[in-house]
Order: sequence, then structure tokens, then C-alpha cells
Amino acid sequence: MSGALRQRTGPAHTRIYAYGAARGENSVPNDDLVGPIDSSDEWIRQRTGIITRVRADKDTDAIDLASDAAAEAISRSGIDPAQVDAVIVATISNPKQTPSVSAIVADRVGANPAAAYDLNAACAGFAYGIAQADALIRAGSARYAVVVGAEKLSDVVDPTDRSISFLLGDGAGAAVIGPSETPGIGPTVWGSDGSRADAVGMNATLTQFRDGEVPWPTLRQEGPTVFRWAVWEMAKVARQALEEAGVEASDLAAFIPHQANMRIIDEFAKQLKLPDSVVIARDIETTGNTSAASIPLATHRLLEEHPELSGGLALQIGFGAGLVFGAQVVVLP
Repeated sequence: MSGALRQRTGPAHTRIYAYGAARGENSVPNDDLVGPIDSSDEWIRQRTGIITRVRADKDTDAIDLASDAAAEAISRSGIDPAQVDAVIVATISNPKQTPSVSAIVADRVGANPAAAYDLNAACAGFAYGIAQADALIRAGSARYAVVVGAEKLSDVVDPTDRSISFLLGDGAGAAVIGPSETPGIGPTVWGSDGSRADAVGMNATLTQFRDGEVPWPTLRQEGPTVFRWAVWEMAKVARQALEEAGVEASDLAAFIPHQANMRIIDEFAKQLKLPDSVVIARDIETTGNTSAASIPLATHRLLEEHPELSGGLALQIGFGAGLVFGAQVVVLP
């Protein structure tokens, strides 16, 4: 037998090089949605902070949105797309169960034959993807990686549903991750609680739909359950991510939570005792809740509106169906 098995190792540190974004083509104000749920613009604004949300054209799918966001992130990063070794797309709205969105995106952006896979961690998907890209690069399995959160949630909305339908939007956000001289991605605090799988998710299976037992499956949630969990449990996770990164809330330049609901975001800020110097992402107001896409979309907007945040620390946290959660502190590109 020959010598010992070889193993790869990569660089000691990684960082995010750039972000890209793609939002649905149409702005859909509250007034367009209130009829079927017997509600009002005022009720939606008070409960969620949403004024309008973006939704994609009928012929645009999650793959199109993901490809556009990834292409922008790569172009801004200054990396040749051929150098991208891994493409990870977080989504719950792949129009087909297979093939993956990521393989098609990798090909479209010029990263073929990069390793490509989709991950399904709902609203925590982007944070999960960042954790994986960081680990893959430091292990030597990839030199550069693209992580995309992409959703076309308007395909799985029931216009008469009062629990979640009016929250949801369509879009994709992407980040390019690569080697760094200094740490740019802090330790990830992540996990799941499958005992609460019924709190938010699809209301039926595709096989039930096929057999004519149910209408087209759509997203539903137990609002109060999810709200309580997000506010109390997730504030602990956010604090833990700060602790593991060795930073204080006052060291942050920005706080970028999953854009689930403005009331949750406000409550978070209170519980974390964020000083006024920390810029809080509030992209939900005009984008809506885009699940896996919400953190990178919110980050992209924040950097456009506040270029001075570049190089600062941001705490990001995603949480949603599963129930699943993931948080880390990152250096903004």
C-alpha cells in the first residue's frame, strides 16, 4: 500500500468580496392585495411595516433572478467567473424539484464546471450558504464561491390567505466569497427545531395535488407562534453570534436580520440594545419578505444607500420554516 492519504487545506480566512441583486419587475402595493383578505393598507402597514412588495413577471422564475444577482456579484467582485469553484443557491422555489437551480446558474454566469447545489433552509438559507462557502474555502475544496438566495414566492401564494400571503415578494441576492488576509466571516451559530415544523411551510404535498386531493400547495404560517419564536429565541441566537465573533453590539456598523416583519426587526433592535450608530436594514418596506433572498437583498440596498458602511461589521440572522436559523457577523465589502 502506498503512503498516507492526502488532504487539502485552504486559506486561513475568507471574506465577502461583493454583492449582487435582482428584484421582481413589479411593485405591488398593499391596496392591490387587500380585497381577497378583507383587509386594509393601514392594517398591513401596522402589522408588518410593508408598503409595497416586488413580484416577478409570470415568465420570470427563481433561476432567472438567481442568475442576474450572481452575475452582478461576480462582476463587482473583479473575479473571473471561471475562477468560481462552487455555486450554492438557497431557495424553496425551484420551479422543478430537479435539476438544481445552482447548476443552471453556474452555467449561465460562466462558472461551468463549478460544483453546484441547492440548499433548502427557507429564510435561513443565505446564512447557511455563507457558513458552507466559508468552510469549503478554508478546507481547500473551493477557491471562490458564489452564494445566492433566490425566491419566487408569488408562485406559492394564496391571495385569500391572511397568514402570510401579503408578506411575500420575489427576488434574489448573491455574494462572492473568497480568501482573505484577515477574518471576514465570523463563526456561524445555526440550528433547527423540527418539532415546530408545522409553524410555517407548505399546506400540502405535491402528491396530494397530483391526486386531486388538494388545490395547488401554498405557504401558510401560524403568525403568533412564529412571531414569539423569532423575537425571543432568535434574539438569543443573535447575541450568541456576537459573542462567538468576539464583538459587542456597539462594534457593529449594521444589523441585517431576515426581512420577515418590521415589528420583529424593531423588537430585535431593542433586545440587542443596538446603539443609534448601528444602521438597521429595513428593506421589507418596499421589497416584502423574500425568504432566502432577504438578507443579501437588504445588504445590497444598505451598501448602495450607505457606502460608508463598507469595511464595517454586520450581524446577519436568518430564521424560518423548519424551524431553522443561522447567524454570523461578517465584514461588509
